[in-house]
Amino acid sequence: MQSLSRKHYFQLAWRFALREMRSGLAGFRVFLACIAIGVAAIGAVNSVATAINAGIEAEGKTILGGDLRFELNQRVVSEPERKYLTGLGTVAETISTRSMARRQDQSDQSLVEIKAVDGLYPLYGSLKTEPMLSNADLFKNINGRFGAAAPQILFDRLSLKIGDTVLLGDGIFELRAVILTEPDSLSEGFGFAPRLLISGEGFATTQLERPGSLVMHAYKVKLANDTISAADLKEQAEKQFTDSGWRIRTSANASPALTSNIERFSQFLTLVGLTALVVGGVGVANAVRAHLDSKRNVIATLKCLGASGNFAAFVYFIQILMIASIGIAIGLILASGAPWLASSAIKSFLPLDVSGGFQPLALLLAALFGYLITLVFALLPLGHASLIAPTELFRENGFQANGLPKWPWLLAAAVFALFVAGLAVLTAKDRYVALVFIGAAIAAFIILRGVSSLIQRLAKRLPRVRSIPLRMAIGNIHRPGALTPSVVLSLGLGLTLLVALTLIDGNMRRQISETIAEKAPNFFFLDIQSIEVDQFAQLLATQSPKGVVQRVPMLRGRITQLKGVDLEKLTIPAEASWVTRGDRGITYAPVPPENAEVVEGVWWPADYAGEPLVSFAAEEAEELGLKLGDTVTVNVLGRNITAKIANTRKIEWESMSINFVMVFSPNAFAGAPHAWLATLSDPALDAKGDAAVLNTITKAFPTVTSVRIKDALDVASKLVGQLAGAIRAAAAIALISSVLVLAGALAAGNRTRVHDSVILKMLGATRRTLITAFTLEYFLIGLATAIFGLAAGTCAAWFVITSIMKLQWSFDPIVALTTVALALALTIGFGLIGTWRVLGEKSAPVLRNL
Repeated sequence: MQSLSRKHYFQLAWRFALREMRSGLAGFRVFLACIAIGVAAIGAVNSVATAINAGIEAEGKTILGGDLRFELNQRVVSEPERKYLTGLGTVAETISTRSMARRQDQSDQSLVEIKAVDGLYPLYGSLKTEPMLSNADLFKNINGRFGAAAPQILFDRLSLKIGDTVLLGDGIFELRAVILTEPDSLSEGFGFAPRLLISGEGFATTQLERPGSLVMHAYKVKLANDTISAADLKEQAEKQFTDSGWRIRTSANASPALTSNIERFSQFLTLVGLTALVVGGVGVANAVRAHLDSKRNVIATLKCLGASGNFAAFVYFIQILMIASIGIAIGLILASGAPWLASSAIKSFLPLDVSGGFQPLALLLAALFGYLITLVFALLPLGHASLIAPTELFRENGFQANGLPKWPWLLAAAVFALFVAGLAVLTAKDRYVALVFIGAAIAAFIILRGVSSLIQRLAKRLPRVRSIPLRMAIGNIHRPGALTPSVVLSLGLGLTLLVALTLIDGNMRRQISETIAEKAPNFFFLDIQSIEVDQFAQLLATQSPKGVVQRVPMLRGRITQLKGVDLEKLTIPAEASWVTRGDRGITYAPVPPENAEVVEGVWWPADYAGEPLVSFAAEEAEELGLKLGDTVTVNVLGRNITAKIANTRKIEWESMSINFVMVFSPNAFAGAPHAWLATLSDPALDAKGDAAVLNTITKAFPTVTSVRIKDALDVASKLVGQLAGAIRAAAAIALISSVLVLAGALAAGNRTRVHDSVILKMLGATRRTLITAFTLEYFLIGLATAIFGLAAGTCAAWFVITSIMKLQWSFDPIVALTTVALALALTIGFGLIGTWRVLGEKSAPVLRNL
């Protein structure tokens, strides 16, 4: 065969591989399942994410409400700005803010997200209500009452029906319809309260927009000339109005926050799916090794007939790729239907058509990962097979992979492993996270291999015990060809991931429901006018004599430059992007805030009158690469203010107290109109007391927005719960792969167990003795694996919670007990299922082949 041409060499190998396939897929069921599950998980996640993004892109104009959207906080456009906008095309204006909607008898109230629209709304798409009314009929003034529409949740919350009235600020509104579909809701961002849709004329009667009020004006433009791109017009507007402070979006970036969150979440789930595929790779290696063990006589025969070791390995390499292709095809079929299956669930919280179906790029990525993982884990067993001499194969009872294969096989496996790592990084939204995942996966394999070796060494060095079953179990743990490495590697990865995700979820929920809830104030009060802030504080003190009231001035500003460089020219780290994204609440203070610690620099004097100074949050300053003396430019009310960093502060964001990234010296905003922000902290207040305070404040100050922190935390907890459900589902996929690999590893060891059990029975061992020995073996391996999975998963969760999320850490003992019980149940259960079949094998056929 050495003289065959390359063409005939491949043809002959292909012919042998096809003949080998005639025996069917026996022994490759776990191989197929592992590859199919991993590929399906990656393909499904990316297909759904791609379908959502495609839906956002396809409906970009409808979601944005126009071809271009210009947003301004706390001010309306100037005349030159308005003239510029109207010159682009048709302009529709919306006004957005938060306030309290009250029953007319003032017996109850609810926080609402107000959206006031004009007669042109919507420029794209359609507003659907029940009953279906035109804008004129929905919003017109009838007998001094403007119309309004709201989602069903607001009707239920305030026990209202169509035709009832609500009070909003100083205005009275009649609820005339239930909102079914709001075409541009996604562009408005995430809201903690139900929508209340009114007209611009109706909003004017509320008196909610006063100096310093947190009101956003959005100007949506439908271009009259479609020959000029929206992106070019955006760039033109930014250059022409450098100090406007407006935020401009195009229909190509209709909902950036949603798109970014989808990409990040899909990346996380993709990495979890890749974990499942990597875990399945262990099953691939076990299946290939077991298959080569069953074909040792065929390999020996080929070598005796003149075939080289590489030719024999190549035959089975072709066969493995064919089987992998079947598994990948199954996975792709499952993944391709994911957008259709997910469409109804997605429509329940996203008004998008995501039934885009077949996503070829997402499926191609999944298939590529499937082939690469197969190659990484199959090459080493094939390399070992190419080294074994015919005499050894005929003589040995098992296929043992001792030592390392030749360097070409090692190099090929390493190259494909690098391809997997590179592909994971290149396709990741956050490459740092992808690199951490790759490093963790490599470390996990190394550590797990070390753990299995440590278990075997400890078992080997244990003193001789008197119990025969226990002595047999200990011997089985460290003998050549033991199941220990396969069980520890397969089950250890899945348990580690499950423990880590469960503890992260538990800590986040505990932080929201207990720690933050205990520290957080009862209420936040927004839009308190300067002329009424003292009266407001006095009323709070009367309603809550033991409560602590904090109040600070508040404005809205957007960072436009750091160190004198425009943000567009800077690369902002992902962890600090929230600071520079959109408008931020800012304040000024003559003295340091009570709840913050100055860690670097000094505070300015109370009567400071020099150049504007700013105190920056210490952690965020470090993430942005800022230090003392650097400058920060903020656009406030259409005016750019540049301040020098005088000090940095350590902030405990989880306390939910009044905290600001930036606190300026008072002279920075001399004469600028602004409102006040206040909090009330009173642990003695129960739900009834909170309701009494809320009702009193809303009656006395109808234009003040009251936010009950418990309600906001409930919304956050619900959101975390929804995300945790998806994460648990992904973790379950990885655990299923681990279970399949475990079952395959135990099944692969059954052939050796048959010989052992026959010999031991011939020497007088009873079935009870053998079952006890095997049970103890599985118990010890499972317990050791559970301890490792618990320790590794706990360390990973602790790192994420304390270093990435910056939250307090606590350990959940229930997770520990569940992990140990699960590991023992799986190893003992699958082990005994296989053992029972092994013990039923007849002795004669085995003895004849010894």
